[in-house]
Amino acid sequence: MSIDVAVIGGGPAGLNAALVLGRARKNVAIIDNDKPRNGVTHASHGFITRDGITPAEFRRIGYEEVLRYPTVQHRRDEVIGIARTGTGDGVGFNIAMSSGGELHARRIILAAGFREVLPDIEGLKEMYGKSLFVCPFCDGWELRDKPLVLLSELPAAFHAAKLMLNWSRDLVICTNGAEQLTSEQRRVLEARGIRIVDTPVASLSGRDGMLERVHFADGTSIERSGGFIGPTMLPNAVFGESLGYDPSSMGGIETDELGRTSAPGVYAAGDSAYAMPSQLIYAAASGSKAAMAIMADLLEEEWGSV
Repeated sequence: MSIDVAVIGGGPAGLNAALVLGRARKNVAIIDNDKPRNGVTHASHGFITRDGITPAEFRRIGYEEVLRYPTVQHRRDEVIGIARTGTGDGVGFNIAMSSGGELHARRIILAAGFREVLPDIEGLKEMYGKSLFVCPFCDGWELRDKPLVLLSELPAAFHAAKLMLNWSRDLVICTNGAEQLTSEQRRVLEARGIRIVDTPVASLSGRDGMLERVHFADGTSIERSGGFIGPTMLPNAVFGESLGYDPSSMGGIETDELGRTSAPGVYAAGDSAYAMPSQLIYAAASGSKAAMAIMADLLEEEWGSV
């Protein structure tokens, strides 16, 4: 089967890209394995008209709207390989899926996003999405003025701590033994009344997913009511070797301002292009831009052949 655009990933970036392309009368396939990164969260915030919506409901409404357009289809599948065909204006892509199906697309949008690798700490998974989160812009309001913990082994911990003070002044940073904070950063944080604990975290305890205590390897513990973590982010779809696009310095895919990658015919949107902050509204906007870039490029290709 041959289509105009294959959108790999059905989150806000992929859905918005498909919406724009469907309205432009392009044949589009959204290929998505229905395993969204934000699936564990109870509510998504920061998207006007959808503030507080559950991720599942957001996707349901998104697909309902997108699939109204007859040229858009949804395939619940996983892409396992992409091979480039042709060059120049004749570039295209053969897409192999885990079900055994295949598609040929003139253009590709990579919008599968990232997956989170959480620190291996007892109790963390049960609390993730309930009282422990990643993005203060998304969930800081619900944790306002509570005693919070920032659990991070990453260099970004300093910036994250500064940001979190906007929502709560009662903050403890747990580095889990990592030595990422500089002596100057530690001095600045401690001057603001932020306690830093370097002892490795042994476990987290609480009830019904709500954090109550952080337990350390030396037997001590502190009371906390919620907080944020710094997970390692890994891309869900890695096709750089077969497609030849350049990775970004932050682990995503390098793009221009409209989502074009360095590989002809390949575009990226949402977290795949590391749109920051990692929010629904940013991802959806980047999907829209990538779709418009494809329309502009296809238009030039078609008119250039006249």
